[in-house]
Amino acid sequence: MDIYCGNLAYATTDDGLKAAFAAYGEVTSARVVTDRMTGRSKGFGFVEMPDAEQAAAAIAALNGKDLDGRPIRVNESQPKPREERRGGRGGFGGRGGYGGRDRGPRDTRW
Repeated sequence: MDIYCGNLAYATTDDGLKAAFAAYGEVTSARVVTDRMTGRSKGFGFVEMPDAEQAAAAIAALNGKDLDGRPIRVNESQPKPREERRGGRGGFGGRGGYGGRDRGPRDTRW
């Protein structure tokens, strides 16, 4: 089961997150999400536990508990919503490429 962990302290590491959940069962992976540019934690992460019962016990026990000085929010991870693909005329609304007025059949400048 994939578990979302929010409100993490910036000092929380992958190993620290894994250690917190390992007390409740086997942890396949633990990852704190970091900013690509700065390398600093974004304040949330994900933990993967193969046993659903152990994962549910970890969620119940750790939600609202203090980790590295902050009360963390823990729940089952939800899939990221995908945006609907829109059909159509391209990225500029089909209006000649860069906005402006429509280039109709009488406009011979093009």
